[in-house]
Amino acid sequence: MTAVQQDQRPAAAGPGPLPAGSSSWRLRVTAPVRAVREAPRRQMRRAGIAAAVSLLLYAVVRHFIGTSMVDMIVYRAEGAAVANGHDLYALRVTEWKLPATYPPFAAMLFVPTTWFTVSFLRVAITLGNLALLSLVAVLAFKLVGWPRREVRPVGVVLVAGLGVWLEPVFTTLRYGQINLILLCLVLWDLTRADGHRWKGVGIGIAAGMKLTPGFFAVYLLITGRVRAAFVAGLTFLATFALGGAVLPSATYGFWTKYLYDSSRVGKTFIVDNQSLRGVAARFLRLEDPGLTASALAAMVAVAGLAIAAWAYRSAPWIPHAEAWGVCCAAVTALLISPISWTHHWVWCVPILVLLAAEAARERSRPPAVRRSRWRVVFWLSVLAFCSFSMWLVPHKGLTNLQMNVLVQLPAGMYSWFGLCFLALAALRIRARRRAAGEPLLRLPRQRTVPAAAAEEPQRTPAAR
Repeated sequence: MTAVQQDQRPAAAGPGPLPAGSSSWRLRVTAPVRAVREAPRRQMRRAGIAAAVSLLLYAVVRHFIGTSMVDMIVYRAEGAAVANGHDLYALRVTEWKLPATYPPFAAMLFVPTTWFTVSFLRVAITLGNLALLSLVAVLAFKLVGWPRREVRPVGVVLVAGLGVWLEPVFTTLRYGQINLILLCLVLWDLTRADGHRWKGVGIGIAAGMKLTPGFFAVYLLITGRVRAAFVAGLTFLATFALGGAVLPSATYGFWTKYLYDSSRVGKTFIVDNQSLRGVAARFLRLEDPGLTASALAAMVAVAGLAIAAWAYRSAPWIPHAEAWGVCCAAVTALLISPISWTHHWVWCVPILVLLAAEAARERSRPPAVRRSRWRVVFWLSVLAFCSFSMWLVPHKGLTNLQMNVLVQLPAGMYSWFGLCFLALAALRIRARRRAAGEPLLRLPRQRTVPAAAAEEPQRTPAAR
């Protein structure tokens, strides 16, 4: 019996339905504690020790390399500008003279940071981000449907303890970024039932804070979840209206001027930028790659969304179909965005969970048909996100535009990974549909299929 099949057993599905009334809230609050208590003790103890050692080592490294948390300082300054009635988009803070780049709604949410000192915020935001990393693991496991629920607390502890060494997570913690909050909002939305009346709210709020998550509303729309897509859009409009009501001048300035000034965000060509536009700039040795990069991004956007929708619509034949679709949409958004800093790639956490699930599924097969392809893919992906490769090449100033071809690979590691991931997803869907004897493009009428049809791929394990 595979791990996926075990997770689908009614007996292992969890504590069962919650009773109505106030006791249901009590059970929900205490659910994490009960999950930890019910987890295998030996595995939990080992995971706890590994996580504790990893975090202790991280604290030592963090102390010696220094942690500016510069973005947190910018967020605090934005909150202060809102609280004191100053010009939000005229502020410049830190020695790098960094401006505000988020919509006014986000700046309003930063106001509470002004109530505390910077020293306190350094500790609080670091601990908060570690807690958010744990929540990302919980939501990623739910999205993928792996591992079995009784061992998921073990996985959460491991992700929280070892995930700090993934470069996007490491840099998020170092800068005091909000990437993990946005990731949690999107995953929380996408792991709710499609019929939930408020599905889409999380995406709308995330888009109101930072526009890129709005791409997932497009994903919902093209996968047939029109109501959720409209809820996301209306929620985003509500954040816009709230910003306009509280900060009318800043809202007008952001949407008519500052949004289109890319120089406020940073330089496109530096290795920090892991989008296609950044790779194109370094390859062409141009500070602004212009229409070439725009055309490339447009093609990848169409292809990436098509693969994401194809994955979702292939649910009867491909395991973890929704997870493949969501991760393809995330990678596409990161690739086509004009600027995707390395810390924006915190989507590596659910992507690695998905690849680990595929590797576990592969390992559960009989020895006669067992292969190691997914395990190789998983460990290569871990290596890519733990390599810090873009920081190991010469990348000061104009040296970003003087790289030879061999240096381009480590300098644009995440973009190359993203393109390979989309290609891998397409090959995966194609193989599973062919193994099931289904046309490559015929879509099922509904997401649910008869049991016999759902089990058909199980009879051809060698083709997975």
